Amino acid sequence: MTHRRMDDPDLPLEDLMSRWPETIAVFLRHNMLCVGCLIGPFHTVIDACAEYGLEVDAFYAELADSITASR
Repeated sequence: MTHRRMDDPDLPLEDLMSRWPETIAVFLRHNMLCVGCLIGPFHTVIDACAEYGLEVDAFYAELADSITASR
């Protein structure tokens, strides 16, 4: 089994939040409805950022910070 990276552009949101639950707070802080969404198994961070008008690199940085802060 290979472990995907948090910044893998093909990583589904559902997998991201399952592997790194601390990232959920980032989605909630941006008032994103991605947590528990039925599209989570199919959408990626890139898809979500496009949907919510967020800058992808900045959002990935926030996700990475949330993971680092929890360690």
